[in-house]
Amino acid sequence: MNAIEIVKHAPGAPGLRILGLGAKGRLVKGLEQLKKLLDEEAFWASGRDYSSLRKMLFNSTEIISIWEKDCLIGFGRATSDRIFRAVLWDIVVKSEFKGVGIGKLIVENLINKKSIKNVEKIYLMTTTKSSFYTKFGFKKENKQTLMLLSKDKKLINVL
Repeated sequence: MNAIEIVKHAPGAPGLRILGLGAKGRLVKGLEQLKKLLDEEAFWASGRDYSSLRKMLFNSTEIISIWEKDCLIGFGRATSDRIFRAVLWDIVVKSEFKGVGIGKLIVENLINKKSIKNVEKIYLMTTTKSSFYTKFGFKKENKQTLMLLSKDKKLINVL
């Protein structure tokens, strides 16, 4: 593995979202790479269109991306009210880089950001990786129930 670069984006990730910038401000079609990473590695995020990805980034409090040269190999984001709650979203690592600490870098950088590290509770949802998150102190919560209200995608894109 070559040297990796961690990008701690400004809120809303304007460089990535608008200009497609990667590490050190290089033009690398970052949004296209993000779409490809999500399509290939995240079943829950596959098929998101560019407009929705831009809105997602714009509304995220914290965004971390990991690059090997000009290739996006990891991504994660969070939303936070900066006092009570934060949620980690879309922690994704390119397949060939799993198991070498990229996911750990993403999670550690997110939970140590100023807008997140002092909140009372940090939430996340995972289908298959709960054992990974226990390393950071996350615990399965049996006292709460995840409830979901799914909206029609066509309706969401109109709003």
